[in-house]
Amino acid sequence: MGRCPDCGEWNTMVETLIEAPSRSTAQPGAAAPMARSAPIALPDIAVNGNERLPVAMEELSRVLGGGIVPGSVVLVGGDPGIGKSTLLLQLAAMMSTGSTPVLYVSGEESVQQVKMRAARLGIRSSQLYILAENSLEQILLHLEEMRPGLAVVDSIQSIHMEERASSAGSVSQVRECANALMRTAKEQAVPVFIVGHVTKTGAIAGPRVLEHIVDTVLYLEGERFHTYRLLRSVKNRFGSTNEVGVFEMRDDGMAEVSNPSQVFLDERLGHATGSAVAVTMEGTRPILVEIQALVSPAASPERPRRTANGIDVNRLVLLSAVLARRVGLRLADQDIFVNVVGGLRVHEPAVDLAVAVAVASSLHNRPVHGDMALFGEIGLAGELRTVSQTDRRLREAAKLGFTRGLVPSSRQATTLAVPGLTITASRSLAEAISLALE
Repeated sequence: MGRCPDCGEWNTMVETLIEAPSRSTAQPGAAAPMARSAPIALPDIAVNGNERLPVAMEELSRVLGGGIVPGSVVLVGGDPGIGKSTLLLQLAAMMSTGSTPVLYVSGEESVQQVKMRAARLGIRSSQLYILAENSLEQILLHLEEMRPGLAVVDSIQSIHMEERASSAGSVSQVRECANALMRTAKEQAVPVFIVGHVTKTGAIAGPRVLEHIVDTVLYLEGERFHTYRLLRSVKNRFGSTNEVGVFEMRDDGMAEVSNPSQVFLDERLGHATGSAVAVTMEGTRPILVEIQALVSPAASPERPRRTANGIDVNRLVLLSAVLARRVGLRLADQDIFVNVVGGLRVHEPAVDLAVAVAVASSLHNRPVHGDMALFGEIGLAGELRTVSQTDRRLREAAKLGFTRGLVPSSRQATTLAVPGLTITASRSLAEAISLALE
């Protein structure tokens, strides 16, 4: 049935097979014996042998919470071609350096195709085993026989249970396959990494319960035509969800970026108009990014354009209205284009001040001070509001050679002292723009 007669939604009916009860030799009405589970006192539970497995890639280890937990199930999602398979194949190679084998299951490629990718990445580990299989029963059988130290399944939408009549990738198949892999991982204490496809909206395809089944959900983000990727944790039962890893896509695979701020600012022009440096927090890590803005006369003054790349376009519309109403900038007949350099997507409002200053700089054709880093949230009244972790942001700016910091006025800002950095606090957006522009 295509449409549910109750809720009216399409493609929501799920096929469920009801098995007939098996015949028993017991007397009619007699209950079959059941193995009873017993509760265990918390101090009596042994945790020996369940220490985290170290990961040689520091950026990935940080996102996972300090290593891989034995028996955990990690779901990795991301757009097609973003680098999910490449990153997990590199992880499998790193974990196969010892005597314990690692199993990489590919449901979408042949073993020869995986071999070609491994050759491009320079992977030649003899303990890394490749399996091209779509049957879940066969995959579980190999896991039982091999007892690998790590297993990768690429992807959950390509495997299926033979006892289910539905096709691979359907709601019931994805749910049941994920449940079976989770049970096997817990019973054998084998960490399992699962690749998940995403829909056009960016969410992982399949039932929402898939994200509830697994222990950790990671998203690999970034633009396909940019070299940098962000691995972000949105769920982690064994660590923080405030961590992010930065990688660079190269010919030989994914390379971790230990100092992303320096990378994002390498090609910045010091005295270009419409350019400001913001300090954003990606998880618990401060990152300096360049915000570029271009203001030009609109081809159609009745309908000026507002285009944003890397920030929410609705946020840009809001900031444009505040600049026009509270600061007096004439933007009603101007097209505004804003870009976050490097393909990074910034979600926090701390970049409001940098976006507004960059727009004003482009409109007035006056550059922002080249040695200034700025951040702060802008309210509808044109006031600047404090953001979290001000001291960490300013220390990161000073580390990279910036000598000025423009922040919202607050009690904390007046008492902060960062060596080598002159901190200027402002209460209003109009005052901040006058302080930031040369």
